[in-house]
Amino acid sequence: MPERLLTIGELARRTGVATSALRYWEELGLLPAPSRVSGQRRYPESATTLVGIILLLRDVGFSLAEQKKLMASHGAAPEERRELSRRKLDELDEQIAKARAAREAIEHSLRCPHENFVDCPNFAGLVAARLAGRPLSEAHPH
Repeated sequence: MPERLLTIGELARRTGVATSALRYWEELGLLPAPSRVSGQRRYPESATTLVGIILLLRDVGFSLAEQKKLMASHGAAPEERRELSRRKLDELDEQIAKARAAREAIEHSLRCPHENFVDCPNFAGLVAARLAGRPLSEAHPH
C-alpha cells in the first residue's frame, strides 16, 4: 500500500513548523523535493520524521548548514559524521564554560558588598581582563 501524501499545510500542522520554513528547508536540501499534484507539494508521511530530526538537531545546536552536512554524511563515511559531532561537542563545551563564568560573575554581583558594582575590585579586574582580550571564563576568579 503506498504511503499517504501530505500537503505542505498538513505537514506544517503535524510538525508545528511554518510552511515558509518547510519551503526554505526544501530549498536548502534538508527536505527532499516533494512530488507535486496539480502544482501543489505532496510530502510522504515519512517527511514528518525528517522534520522532527531537523528540529532535534536544531535544538542540540546544529546550524542548518551543519545539519545538511550531517544528513549528507548519513549514508557515507561515518567518520565524517563523528567529526561533525565532535566539533559540535567542543563548541557546546565552550558555550557551557562561558555560561558558567557568566553565572558566577552575576552571582558574585548579587553577593558583592559594594553598593556600586563599578567600585568592586573584582569587577575592575574583569574589565581590565576584557580590555586585554581575555574571555570572561579566564578572567573571572572561580
